[in-house]
Amino acid sequence: MKIAVFPGSFDPLTKGHEEIINRALPLFDKVIIAIGTHAYKSGLFSIEERISFIENCFKDHPIEVRHYIGLTGDFCNQVGAQFIIRGLRNSLDFEYEKDIAHTNKILFNIDTLFLIADQATSHISSSIVRDIYKHGGDISKLVPQSVISK
Repeated sequence: MKIAVFPGSFDPLTKGHEEIINRALPLFDKVIIAIGTHAYKSGLFSIEERISFIENCFKDHPIEVRHYIGLTGDFCNQVGAQFIIRGLRNSLDFEYEKDIAHTNKILFNIDTLFLIADQATSHISSSIVRDIYKHGGDISKLVPQSVISK
């Protein structure tokens, strides 16, 4: 069974995340959306809200949503995943993610699959969406309906 983990903070889930997940689904037997907790990041939305956003967005698709703390490679080994999915928006993302991918391969024997973000969503980041949201702006064109319905 080919299992992949798509890790991230998903704070909140964006249309960019949605697009990457939809493209990854046919490639694997199981896709686990893994919400990581990091000591240096404080979330705008609770873990429960983020899980709800993702589950509601993908209610008709075979995904699993999990929360984890610690190293992504350890989590992948715990759930039996052989692959990590990462979406790339630009060359800066690639340079950053490439080093992490090499490290995960060396330490955990896990391959990383890079999916290039669609041109229509490559400008979207959770941090930009959070900033717009915090200042009362309209995020409806940047996030799935499950986030708007909150």
